[in-house]
Amino acid sequence: MAKKLSISIAVLLAAALMASPLAADGRGFGDRMPKYIFFFLGDGMSSSQIQATEAYLTTINGGSAMVAKDLLKPENRLNMSKLHITGIQTTYDAFALMTDSASSATAFAGGLKTKSGTIGMDETATNNYKNIAQLAHEAGRYTAVMTSVSLDHATPAAYYASVPNRGYMNSIATQLAESGYEFFGGGGLVCPDAACRAGDTSNDVWALLAAKGYAVLNSKADIEDLKNNPMDKVVCINEILDGSQAMPYDIDRPGENLSLAEMLEVAIANYTGQFKNRGQMRRDRGAFFMIEGGKIDWACHANDAMATIGDMLDFDDAVGVALEFYKKHPLETLIVVTGDHETGGMTIGHATTAYKAYYEKLLGQTNSYEHFEANQWADHKAFHAGSVCPNVADPDNLATSADMLSLIETHFGLKWDDFNDYQKEKLEDAYDKSLCGANNNSNDENKLLYGGYNPIIVTLTHILNEKASIGWTSYSHTGVPVPVFAHGREAWRFAGFYDNTDIAKRLAEAIGQMLPALK
Repeated sequence: MAKKLSISIAVLLAAALMASPLAADGRGFGDRMPKYIFFFLGDGMSSSQIQATEAYLTTINGGSAMVAKDLLKPENRLNMSKLHITGIQTTYDAFALMTDSASSATAFAGGLKTKSGTIGMDETATNNYKNIAQLAHEAGRYTAVMTSVSLDHATPAAYYASVPNRGYMNSIATQLAESGYEFFGGGGLVCPDAACRAGDTSNDVWALLAAKGYAVLNSKADIEDLKNNPMDKVVCINEILDGSQAMPYDIDRPGENLSLAEMLEVAIANYTGQFKNRGQMRRDRGAFFMIEGGKIDWACHANDAMATIGDMLDFDDAVGVALEFYKKHPLETLIVVTGDHETGGMTIGHATTAYKAYYEKLLGQTNSYEHFEANQWADHKAFHAGSVCPNVADPDNLATSADMLSLIETHFGLKWDDFNDYQKEKLEDAYDKSLCGANNNSNDENKLLYGGYNPIIVTLTHILNEKASIGWTSYSHTGVPVPVFAHGREAWRFAGFYDNTDIAKRLAEAIGQMLPALK
């Protein structure tokens, strides 16, 4: 009886610890370091992207984005915003208030400021520094890097490479092959067998990967098979990629592809499966997972709220995967979620909607701007440009195009008769510019209105987003501070207001490492 009672008390105590704030922030359990680290980076993500996504969730779940009790329901909150520890970090780099992804990722990974475009090196671009993932791997931790963009893009590259120019993507991919990390997953490689630009290497990265013992998997079935048949070193590339070797936006995701969340599930299963199969042949020293939601940034550059929200949800689903892992290992797991900078100057609210919000307006958009441009718009332009462009000065080319008006209604949920005169004027100018390459605007006007994107499509997303009460101020990065969320072992370290370089420093402290940049 006494034995049964002691067991029951132990079980109750363990449950209480798991539910307590001490368990959530990682204090109160001695000096043991977290064994499992999940670092999530939403590229281009700040508070606006988070709030917009939660307002969208509230809407599709039958609530109102203008009612607090609806917005606060657990099912309408993101996993990340429900983590127990919250901080905020500044994002500027060595010489820019508005950082780029190379310098910001270097800050997160290596704990040092550098100039835009530089990865894993100081601001002189002459000294290389190891990063937190490299230190974790050298300590024997299973190391995995995942992203929705190409694996040699700036953010994931900062966790295994050092280059003076982020455009040296063959050199970056070469360093990927030489890293020895156990798992890479998501997009592909931009320049795997030639130099991307002058000064880059021109190695055959596929041959290097094979020589270094990596298996390269390109189908969903083969990648998911890792759950049952793990491999020592693997590069998992989704079957269908866009022209930049990135995964399509999640709103456009083909059935042949894994989502970011599904890729993390595979990475975890591959990790745990290795030790199940090997027994005690190799000591499990823990794991470091870096997961980037890279196309949040790209959608915000293009000012497409629906594409942004779709990739935000996939990114947050991956956070949910880590939380499920945490539930099994609550005293050994640390989860950190943040963004590298805000992109697009996204605002919750617009001059035309004041204090109202109409997120149901967004539901009429069926695909991303990128998908619409490559498919419906490409077909429309090929068929109509020859007949319309000789009359480019005509003020109602769009108004008289039944075909285009039908596309706008079908794919964006917008009806011509519902536009006001100013919106119609903007759409007419944008249509002429997209179809014929010319309109009645000055170059400066076109630069401000379209930012280098397809004029008719970006004008449609602007108007749709404005109707919902979402605004945009930029096609680039902005300099606002970004929230940080943390949960689990040593999570307390990420409370407060601090610089982006402090994230790497605090991660290093959490696992008992010293970053070379600080020595």
